[in-house]
Amino acid sequence: MLTRPTTDKGLPKILVSACLLGQPVRYDGGHQLAQHPVLAHWLAQGQVVAICPEVAGGLPTPRPPAEITTGGSGASVLSGRAQVRDSAGDDVTDAFARGAGLALQLAQKHGIRVAVLKDFSPSCGSSHIYDGQFAGRKVAGEGVTSALLRDAGITVFGEHQWDAAAQALQAMDGARSKD
Repeated sequence: MLTRPTTDKGLPKILVSACLLGQPVRYDGGHQLAQHPVLAHWLAQGQVVAICPEVAGGLPTPRPPAEITTGGSGASVLSGRAQVRDSAGDDVTDAFARGAGLALQLAQKHGIRVAVLKDFSPSCGSSHIYDGQFAGRKVAGEGVTSALLRDAGITVFGEHQWDAAAQALQAMDGARSKD
């Protein structure tokens, strides 16, 4: 059971991909800094907990790009039916699974119920990932970390869903305060 997440101000915490916060953790050594009023508010209130599952799982920055093998998704990686391979063909599944586990531990430590993660990532993709062919084609699917967090009852959003994430968090807090 997840505990009620709080900051020092009694506000819930939110898990956010580190690259969206401007941290240079992406495979190419870059970031994907997000600028949105919801994120700015959460940052100002001290509600954001950052994670890059790939770096947490032991992968360097920079590193070769990785994709979930063709037809796979985060859930199929976690169940052993698919792998994560980098563009050189190396199997990096263990690092992705380890990073997902560490993200879940961090979320549980802080009682986090909502995450906003980087879409298209083989770790963080919440609704779309690349197709496993390294050809730039995007398909419906989720990354390894998103799948594990969802399995644990955490609601996961992509970086273009800040308002929806804020609404979900508010609804969860409203439901809890009535208990």
